[in-house]
Amino acid sequence: MANNNKNKKKESKSSSTFAFWMIGLVAVFILAFIFLGNHSKQEDKTTTTKIDYSNQPYKGKESAQVSIIEFGDYKCPNCKNFAKDVVPLIQQELVDTGKAKFYFMNDSFINVDSTRSAKFAESVYQELGNETFWKFHDLLFEKQPEDTKYEKIDVYTEDFLTETLKEVASDSDVDKVLKNFQAKKSDNAWNKDMDYVEQLGVTGTPTIFVNGERFDGQTIDDLKDMVEKAAKGE
Repeated sequence: MANNNKNKKKESKSSSTFAFWMIGLVAVFILAFIFLGNHSKQEDKTTTTKIDYSNQPYKGKESAQVSIIEFGDYKCPNCKNFAKDVVPLIQQELVDTGKAKFYFMNDSFINVDSTRSAKFAESVYQELGNETFWKFHDLLFEKQPEDTKYEKIDVYTEDFLTETLKEVASDSDVDKVLKNFQAKKSDNAWNKDMDYVEQLGVTGTPTIFVNGERFDGQTIDDLKDMVEKAAKGE
C-alpha cells in the first residue's frame, strides 16, 4: 500500500512538457501527448490489474463500454495543461459521443499539498457528488500557481481549499465537506487510488489507462483507436 512518507520522498522530474497541436479548418484533431515528459517517479514496472471503478468520479454516460482513467496530481503543471487543453478533446471525441467514460484518480507524489488537495477533493465527491467534484477539480487546476517553485512549497492549505470550494458550493455544503475531510473519511478513497498507482506501475502524471491498459500513443486518433479496440474486446 502506498504511504505518505514514500510519496513525499519521490522527486518529480520534468524533462519536457507534452506537446499538442490542432490542424484547423477540418473536423479532425491531431493531438500529441508526450507523456514521457510528464512529472515522473523513479521506479518503472507494468502489470495487469483488475480495476474497481465504483465510487470514482467520472465524466460521461454510465452505459459507456470503455473506461479511460487519468492518474494525476493537483500540484503537477502538466496535469493542469492536460485538464485545460486535452480533457476537452477527450470529452468531445469520446465522452460526449458515448464511447467512453473518463475517470480521474489520484497519484499524489509531489509534496504534502498533493495529498491534502486530493483527499479534500475526495471529500467533495463523497459529500456533494460528481458534478460539484468536477467543478472543484477544474478550479483547483485553474488556480495552480504558474511559478514551478511552488511545487515544493505548501500552497494548498486547508484554508485555501475551503475558500476555493466556496466558489462552487454553498457555505452549508462547504461545512459538510470540511467535517468529512477533518474526520479523515476520504482517506480510504485516496488509499484506493494510490494502491492502483502501485499495482499498475504508474510512473508519472498525467498517465492514461484505457480499460486497465496503459495508453502509450501520440495523438488523439491513437487514443480513439485504442478506445474502439477496447470496445470490441481486442
